[in-house]
Amino acid sequence: MATGGGAAVTESTVRLTPGIGGFLARAAALTALLTVAGALLGLVRDQTIAHLYGADGATDAFLVAWTVPEFAATLLIDDAMALVLVPAFSLALARRGTGHDDPVRDLLGATLPRLAAALAAVGGLLWLGAPLLVGLLAPGLAERGLAVDCTRLTATTVFTFGIVGYFSAALRAHHRFWPPAAIYVAYNVGIIVTMIGLHGRWGVRAAAAGVAFGGLAMVLVQLPSFVRTLPLRRAFGRERPGRPARSGAVVLNAGLLAPVTFFALTRQSQVLVERFLGSALPPGAISHLNYAQKVAQMPMMLSLMACTVTFPVVARALADGDHERARQRIESDLMFAAMVVLVGAAVVFACAPGIVEILFQRGAFDAGDTAATASVMRVYAIGLLGHSLVSVLGRAYFSAARPTWFPAWAMGLGLATTVVGGAFTLPFWGVHGIAAANAAGITVTAMVLLRGLRTQRRRRRHATARLGHSMSIGVNGLAWGLVRLVGAAAIATAAAWGMTVVVPGGVVVTTLAGCLTVALVFPTAALILRAPEVPRLLLLIERRLRHDRCSPVRSVPSRRSPGL
Repeated sequence: MATGGGAAVTESTVRLTPGIGGFLARAAALTALLTVAGALLGLVRDQTIAHLYGADGATDAFLVAWTVPEFAATLLIDDAMALVLVPAFSLALARRGTGHDDPVRDLLGATLPRLAAALAAVGGLLWLGAPLLVGLLAPGLAERGLAVDCTRLTATTVFTFGIVGYFSAALRAHHRFWPPAAIYVAYNVGIIVTMIGLHGRWGVRAAAAGVAFGGLAMVLVQLPSFVRTLPLRRAFGRERPGRPARSGAVVLNAGLLAPVTFFALTRQSQVLVERFLGSALPPGAISHLNYAQKVAQMPMMLSLMACTVTFPVVARALADGDHERARQRIESDLMFAAMVVLVGAAVVFACAPGIVEILFQRGAFDAGDTAATASVMRVYAIGLLGHSLVSVLGRAYFSAARPTWFPAWAMGLGLATTVVGGAFTLPFWGVHGIAAANAAGITVTAMVLLRGLRTQRRRRRHATARLGHSMSIGVNGLAWGLVRLVGAAAIATAAAWGMTVVVPGGVVVTTLAGCLTVALVFPTAALILRAPEVPRLLLLIERRLRHDRCSPVRSVPSRRSPGL
């Protein structure tokens, strides 16, 4: 939202304070609700796959094919597309009204047709080159022919996910949050329905067909809002070859796209490394890695839901020149995301066997699969903080109008750590070595990105970093806050693990006891250690409860004074 004068800036700054009501709070709550719904449906999807197909060579073949949509989702929806287009549309919105032309219309007409054509071409190439791709991804795979068939079905997501990512970025920049938040609800429903309807005829190919139908459902759930929000009728056909660009136009070029794309590609390449190395292990190893990763990453998804809402706000603040507002938002997002993901990591580590048994142990997924998946999931949990920090820090670096190459090189260093670590530990630790290498690589990237925020200017009392050569962020306080939060999470993990051992009862009772222990011990330990965010969150909850108790008294004056 644009800021006009001093009063507007103050109002915007207050609105961005974590937990304060208003537009961002409502948008974050709606996004959280739909994110949780999508995550729960994702669990139902994975449960359905485990129930129908178990963990064997056929599921390994499907999961190799699933690499295509996973890669496409990161590149075209979650990271690269958003990191490029949200700032671009925010800048276009900031420039709207400064001249006779519409920068939003110009940006739409210059990018969407070319993007659609490029996506269709890449999807066609993947369909044709599916045998070669499967050979490169998993050279030791037993069911190679089945993997090729599934890959050709999932290749359609290159086009649909690209369109979904474009729609999501444009809508979020316009502060339309519920359609982008609903895409994974539609995606998982499409997969589940298709698997249930076709698994008897097509086997695991039905899961790949479900991925294709789910991608189409993601497009359809956003299309009505996109058509209503953006000027489609006037966007196309306005630019002619050789005509100079309008003065207010926002231009996307290779200099803007390359660092963001490389960052997203290297980050998602960790999955490629895992499946490449896992193909040399006995059948089912890739499936155990997949199930463990899907569950372990749920806390990371929840920790980033607020950042999804605030990223367009940061980009718009920088476009408006309000760097202080952007700085405050990024610092708050970092600590909030760390707090949420560490609570989730504590639950995952302490309660992993019970969580996997409750979610997956039925049908073709037996007790041996549960034990293998749970042990891998605990290793993944060690890297969850790194994954969350990389996502938030990436948004911080790429919110400026001129993205930097530093995050891409940091991600490359982390990928190299994953490759070397995985290759070295694979003969000794098997799937656990692959998961440990993933955790080590992403943690290295997070540390380098955080370290990169520091400056060598000794005149300042606190270390700062410069983002986009225009905004500085305090680092020392963030680092100490993270250390305290990690300490609180470690205490909560130990207490919850002990509770799952001593509490009598079935798996549901012991798992619930562990989760409740984390919920009680983590904030207590955080208060003792003086960790950030937790005291402020508790204070905001107390104020909200106090406000709710007093709201009947305040309702009468509010009717008499509409301006209050």
